[in-house]
Amino acid sequence: MWSQTQWKQSLYGDAPISARLAQYSQIFNTVEGNTTFYALPKLATAMTWRDAVPDTFKFTFKLPKQITHDLQLQNAQADLSHFFNVMAPLIEKTAIWKIQLPATFGPNALPTLATFLQQLPANMQFGVEVRHRAFFSKGEAEKALNRLLFEHQCNRIIMDSRPLFAAVPNNPVLIDVQQKKPKVPVHPIATANQPVVRFIGQLDEDVNSAFFQKWCNKLALWITEGKQPYVFIHTPDNVYAPELAARLNDMLIDTLSDLPTINLIDPAPNQADQLDLLF
Repeated sequence: MWSQTQWKQSLYGDAPISARLAQYSQIFNTVEGNTTFYALPKLATAMTWRDAVPDTFKFTFKLPKQITHDLQLQNAQADLSHFFNVMAPLIEKTAIWKIQLPATFGPNALPTLATFLQQLPANMQFGVEVRHRAFFSKGEAEKALNRLLFEHQCNRIIMDSRPLFAAVPNNPVLIDVQQKKPKVPVHPIATANQPVVRFIGQLDEDVNSAFFQKWCNKLALWITEGKQPYVFIHTPDNVYAPELAARLNDMLIDTLSDLPTINLIDPAPNQADQLDLLF
């Protein structure tokens, strides 16, 4: 997301709601577009989003639920073509198109995924997020999935929900998120050149920092290998997600000294152009 009322103090100041995406893009240089999973924007809206951000800013968008969950990637060419027609204004500014698959999409469906990946536009980058437990067992199913993604240069999206589930469920928001988010092992493998990490933190800064330190080592390794990691920070209510992203960036600077800092208010001009790690 790029618009949250509670982010006025950390991101937006007195900027009007209509200017929030532009302001966001001066501080961070990528965003996870989750809305397309549920409904397509109007063409005019897609054009507005495109015009609000500089060329250095990169969106990521999820493919519609109709394709990934309802059809489970089968007989989806008409829906896929319609999706990309609507999103056409944003294609040049979109880095990764995300294919989030349901937990019911298991090893037996890998041939379906293979066929679907072959049908995707060759000039776009894609990422796949799986949730079936067999794909996290380090067995033949996971090896087959990783081989398939390597073959198609498709990024495996990594969900790290460990901080979320390390929290004591003592409030309704936390309980609700723990019931909805997947609790899967973290296998930080890069199957293509744009590994994607979705990190769900909590309010305890010490807990987040412990997990961040391990991620800094992996992210630094990927960057030195010439890869372009994409990192998306969540919290149960997302109120402090910007501060959490800045905290990870600060820690990564200690690992890779050539990264600039993130200033949550009054960012430096063109700062987003300089970041190697995309948040």
